[in-house]
Amino acid sequence: MKKNVLFLCTGNSCRSQMAEGFGKALKGNKFNFYSAGTKKHGLNPYAIKVMSEVGIDISTHESNTTDELSDVKMDFVFTVCSDAHENCPFFPGGRIIHVGFDDPPRLTKEMSDEEEILNVYRRVRDEIKTFVNSIEFHMEID
Repeated sequence: MKKNVLFLCTGNSCRSQMAEGFGKALKGNKFNFYSAGTKKHGLNPYAIKVMSEVGIDISTHESNTTDELSDVKMDFVFTVCSDAHENCPFFPGGRIIHVGFDDPPRLTKEMSDEEEILNVYRRVRDEIKTFVNSIEFHMEID
């Protein structure tokens, strides 16, 4: 039986969505992947765009809160931002592991150059991909 893995962020709009997309694309044969937020912010259009650049379509994902996934027993919960880590709800039997990534919307809010903005999202996207590729390692040692 496949283990259930949740990527938890504050708004479930960007980092957790990218992680879920990579999880399903790269490791979906080994795990069931989900994403949620402590709040619901909707999907970030830049996250959708940079994921499509690497052939992963997250445009049909929904922004969820943990309450909406309460019927799924999570085996592993990866908090991808410090706010979600500090406010992480209780997951019975779930192992919570913090892996922080920079927040692209926060880093780019003062930027106006589209390419500069996309480069921040691409960097974080690539860091998330590297993490997802090594996810089994993090489950064993943390």
